[in-house]
Amino acid sequence: MNTRTIRDLSPAEVQGKRALVRVDFNVPLTEDGQVGDDTRIRAAVPTIQALRKAGARVVLCSHLGRPKGGPDPKYTLAPVAPRLAELLGASVTFVPHVVGADAEAATRALTDGQVCLLENSRFEKGEEKNDPALAEAYAKLGDLYVNDAFGAAHRAHATTEGVARHLRPAVAGLLMEKELDYLGSALEKPKRPFIAILGGSKISGKIDVIEALLPKVDGILIGGAMACTFYKAMGFETGKSLVEADRVEMAADLMERAGFRLTLPHDATVAPAIAEGAKAHAVKRDAIPADEAMLDIGPDSATSYARAIASAKTIVWNGPMGVFETQPFDAGTAAVAKAMAEATAKGATTIIGGGDSAAAVEEAGLAARMSHVSTGGGASLEFLEGKVLPGVAALDRK
Repeated sequence: MNTRTIRDLSPAEVQGKRALVRVDFNVPLTEDGQVGDDTRIRAAVPTIQALRKAGARVVLCSHLGRPKGGPDPKYTLAPVAPRLAELLGASVTFVPHVVGADAEAATRALTDGQVCLLENSRFEKGEEKNDPALAEAYAKLGDLYVNDAFGAAHRAHATTEGVARHLRPAVAGLLMEKELDYLGSALEKPKRPFIAILGGSKISGKIDVIEALLPKVDGILIGGAMACTFYKAMGFETGKSLVEADRVEMAADLMERAGFRLTLPHDATVAPAIAEGAKAHAVKRDAIPADEAMLDIGPDSATSYARAIASAKTIVWNGPMGVFETQPFDAGTAAVAKAMAEATAKGATTIIGGGDSAAAVEEAGLAARMSHVSTGGGASLEFLEGKVLPGVAALDRK
């Protein structure tokens, strides 16, 4: 963790200065325009409070959703300001501009410890193109830059990478620091045994992660529909299961190179369709019926995966074991979540790599019982793949 953070700033670099903070407030909104889930807002609070305490004037910027080609009232960040104010116990001024003279005036009107939130960064067409002129316009809104949006760190956008070329110091916030710390130490100096659990529907999305983790882990447990591409490579019937035909050869190659370190489910929970949960039943992996699909790992696999988790000291999990949004195909995912919570209680380091896995542990009420739940699905995947995250690379080094 050689990235400079807000902890490394001197009082003179913060006191009375405008801190332009990139946060990840890409939260779901209800039909009546309220914040539906404030997890990401809460995750940014420690950084905002630390900067306020140090006397900074806090200017927050974030994207929300995918507005097409310009401002769209459906994606305004306005509803976030009152919720953030409640969490901070302090007023938050909403600025209905992204950049420009009015936005700059609003940032200069702040006093020490005050907070303002700019409108959705994606209302500017140049944001996702990392437009240099837009990045320069952002730099006028602050005296220092803080990136606390790990969930967007794998994107080279104007607010995540471009602005850091014009604004120094450029440092990580506390959430970004925590993400890099947990994921970095898991990869660099894990307590062993170190196992990774990878699920989800497609092997193609996880190839790079498997490749990057193989030399580092003591074992990889595979779940989800991606297991079926491996089954196909083993010559098994996969029925109506999702199989990536163009990746079968690659799956065979991975199995050969991984040897005993790669574990596939021994059994599968199958049904004619997701909507026909009442017909779900477990079969051995080499006995999937031709007219049914694997929709979850089977009960024997769930038990053996739980045993493997119990014996590990570091566990990284990315991707569900089945169609966890629909019962009874949530059983495998729930079993892994429960086993990880129990492993944490016994001293293991458990890391949930964002996305569906984070949603699953949240839904199971077990998020607080994990060592770390990442706020960035795509970013954590790319980090595990060993890729450089542009939003991190742009920051100062210690």
